[in-house]
Amino acid sequence: MRVVDLSQPIHTGMQVYPGDPDVTLTTVATVTEDGYQVASLHAGSHTGTHLDAPLHSIPGGGSVDDIDLARLVGPARIVRCTGLAPNEVVTWPSVADQLGNLDGLTMVMFRTGWSEYFGEDRYLEHPVLAPEVAHRLLAAGIDVVGVDTLNPDPTLDNEGRLPFHAAFLDAGGVIIENLTNLVEVTWDRPVVSVLPLALAGADGAPVRAVALDADGRL
Repeated sequence: MRVVDLSQPIHTGMQVYPGDPDVTLTTVATVTEDGYQVASLHAGSHTGTHLDAPLHSIPGGGSVDDIDLARLVGPARIVRCTGLAPNEVVTWPSVADQLGNLDGLTMVMFRTGWSEYFGEDRYLEHPVLAPEVAHRLLAAGIDVVGVDTLNPDPTLDNEGRLPFHAAFLDAGGVIIENLTNLVEVTWDRPVVSVLPLALAGADGAPVRAVALDADGRL
């Protein structure tokens, strides 16, 4: 079975959404001195490759532990929309030809290629998804969407408005951000797992996202 890791490694000083808690991963006990090794992790709920629950932007929305895990494992469609300019908007007409016949799919992932800039200032100038994309996917029965960017909405100069988040999360959808390695998923209908840490009552959580070529075995 082929497995592709779609997750950004979590490490001290890694890039986060502007204003989010800094990430520190520190060894606090070692085998030499203590007989075992333990690390201390300080990070925000939206660190690295992570899941946005409705609570993230919808008052009273569902939290991470409210999400049915069956929604987060299943066949996916990866939409190719590379060669985009910084901050370019991905419209529905520009991707509609790749989003026909979504029957039987659990989620849709958008591959812009922007993950190659993770850790650089340019990563903040990523392409974004038009709100119509959210509405169209929801109408087609897709309520889990992923992006290989920091945000499906603008990260810089957004004036506090996140229209894709508002549309998708208000409908009970789930957003996965900071995916990577989507280019390595070269087969159709990968089985994708984006299971989050079980953070009770949380608005988001890191996930270990993977794509599987299950060959009918799942």
